[in-house]
Amino acid sequence: MNPSKKPNLLVAKGSFKAMGGAERDLIRTLPALKQSFDIIVATIHDTPELSEICQREGIELLQPAEKWNLPKGALSTILDRGTDSASLAWKTIPNIQEHLEECDAIHLVSGDGSLPLINHIPEEKLVHLYLLEPHRGLYEDTLHRRVDGSPKQNIFITNLLLSRARKRDKNLLNSLIRRKNSKFSGNSKFSTDRAKTVYGIDAEILWPCVDISEFPPDDNYDNQNPYPYKDDYVVSIGRASWAKGTWETVAMLEGTGLSLAHVGGGESKSISKLVNHAKSKDVGLWISPKISSPDLVSLMKGARAIVSMAHSESFGLSPIEAFAVGAPAVFVDEGGFRETIVDGKNGRLIHRNDINSWHNALNEVKKDDIRNKWKEAGLERISELNLSPQKHAQRLKEIIFNQY
Repeated sequence: MNPSKKPNLLVAKGSFKAMGGAERDLIRTLPALKQSFDIIVATIHDTPELSEICQREGIELLQPAEKWNLPKGALSTILDRGTDSASLAWKTIPNIQEHLEECDAIHLVSGDGSLPLINHIPEEKLVHLYLLEPHRGLYEDTLHRRVDGSPKQNIFITNLLLSRARKRDKNLLNSLIRRKNSKFSGNSKFSTDRAKTVYGIDAEILWPCVDISEFPPDDNYDNQNPYPYKDDYVVSIGRASWAKGTWETVAMLEGTGLSLAHVGGGESKSISKLVNHAKSKDVGLWISPKISSPDLVSLMKGARAIVSMAHSESFGLSPIEAFAVGAPAVFVDEGGFRETIVDGKNGRLIHRNDINSWHNALNEVKKDDIRNKWKEAGLERISELNLSPQKHAQRLKEIIFNQY
């Protein structure tokens, strides 16, 4: 690599289909990455959001002729068909092998379909794996539960049936660990601890980012709030599931007079269950699929609070986005939420089962002085952790190439 030139970096992620926090974070970093690297982006399932940013920034986007989708169904999961089909999808991207050989380094972001790219990366190539979390379906039971927490099937038997997929996952990671030019990062201390526990990896911390310019302070330029009702509400973000704590959030709101605006949609059966659950608790429920960033900003600004009872969230963008918007953050005292929220200073961290404390916090944030205090402290926390896209790109360059 010529030290006078920007390094050539291939940025790869399997699927952007979910357009959750991991996907939004990577898209948010691309303009800053372009300033530090000559970048090319590769994926096996793009989205309009990814295509738009690449077109606007003049970034080449590599993808197969047909979008890859994770095979569904219990048998596909047991046989680990997703790994094989994703590996094949990567191989069908035009000139992918040439790009893998010519780039100075590869920044591979974990997620559905990502890791099988390892099968095609030359052995001597410098690879940075951004391991947001170990495969939750293989190493936890949260994804094997219905939205209400009941097991989809016997958890013990499920664990046994997934032994083959788990072994293949570890073998794939071990093949990367054994390489001399491999480097690893997690997006929080919580995620690096999980990487150590599951894979034995010593990973560095590479914080996600938030772009304050996405959240202008002048309300006059905000989009109209998409929330269709006149009552007070709280916002939760993420695909409705047990892992995201959606069911528990509805139950927690019982008796508060607050409705839940849930952004992220979910499977039809899960949504149907949630609707009935909310009715039984006399909690208003408005569910939206993913919405545009300006609409989300307006929704968050109009909320009593942003809340989450997610299980073992590796980092969670919602708290720092709440800080940026100036909406109170009231979150469960677990996982990566502990790394951005300082309890009582810029938000609240509350034990999952301490319902009285949840209700007290949601009453407390009606006060303007509390909201203003937390807003100021939240912005200070973003600055303290230096969560800008530019810092993210700088830190990545430091990790990969040991240079600023």
